[in-house]
Amino acid sequence: MNAQIAHLPRLDNFKKLSNHNINEFNEKGHTLVHEVLTKEEINAYRPVIVGAADRYNTEKRKLEDRDTYGKAFLQIMNLWQVDEDVKSFVLSKRLAKIAADLMGVENVRIYHDQALFKEPGGGPTPWHQDQYYWPIDTHNTVTLWMPLVDIDVDMGMLTFASRSDRGGAVFNTEISDESESAFDEYVKEKGFEITRAQTMAAGDATWHRGFTIHNAPGNNSDKMREVMTVIYVADGARITPYKNNWQKNDHEKWLMGKPIGEVIDSELNPKVL
Repeated sequence: MNAQIAHLPRLDNFKKLSNHNINEFNEKGHTLVHEVLTKEEINAYRPVIVGAADRYNTEKRKLEDRDTYGKAFLQIMNLWQVDEDVKSFVLSKRLAKIAADLMGVENVRIYHDQALFKEPGGGPTPWHQDQYYWPIDTHNTVTLWMPLVDIDVDMGMLTFASRSDRGGAVFNTEISDESESAFDEYVKEKGFEITRAQTMAAGDATWHRGFTIHNAPGNNSDKMREVMTVIYVADGARITPYKNNWQKNDHEKWLMGKPIGEVIDSELNPKVL
C-alpha cells in the first residue's frame, strides 16, 4: 500500500443533500452539488489522481493525429484498481451516499471510474448517452463528474439535455461525429432545455443518469481540464444481453464476464456503503 494514503483525508462522512438537488435530479436527470469535497480535500486528492492518470495514460499520439473521440479527452479508466490512493477516493462512502440518495436506493456498486482530462485545444465531446455502453437492466445509474481544478465554459463544461433520460436509449450509436449529428437533431426536435454551469469550483460535482444526453464544448483555454468521474449502479442490478459490441466488451471488461441475467457483484463492482 502506498504510504501516502495515511495522509489523505478520509471521505467517509456523509453530506446531506438539499431537496433542490434531489428534486432536480429526479426531474431533469442531472444536478450540480457544490463543495462535495472541501478545498483542503480536493487539494490533497488532486495530485494523487493527476499523478496516477499521468502514469497510466497510454495515449501517445499528437492531438492533431487523433479522431473526434481522441481529441475530446484523455481517458484513463479504473485507476482505483492500480492505485491505492485513488481507490480511497473512488470507494469513499461520502460520494457513494450522494449517488444512493439521488437514486433513492440503499446501496450502490462501482461500475468503473474514469479520469477525463481535456487538453488545451482539445476538441468538443459529442452528444451521447453513457448507458449505450452498459449491459445493465436498470435506469438507476449515475455518473459523478468532478473537476479537480476550477473550470469555466471555455474549458469544456459538461452540458446536459434536461429530461432526456426518460426514454432510455435513443440511438444505437457510439460517441462520434454521427452521434453528435443525430442527437443534436433529436434534442432540437424534442425541445429539451440545454443546461450547463458557467463555472465549477474544484470539488464541486455534477451527477447525471446513464441515459441523460450530454456533451461538452472544446477546451479553448491554455489549461488542462482535469476531471475525475465515477459511475455507480444501484445494488441489485443485473446483467442484460448485449445490444451492441460495446456492451459485450463492457461485460467482459467491467463485469468480469459474469453470466447474463446474474446480479452485478463481481470483484470489480464492490458495494460501497
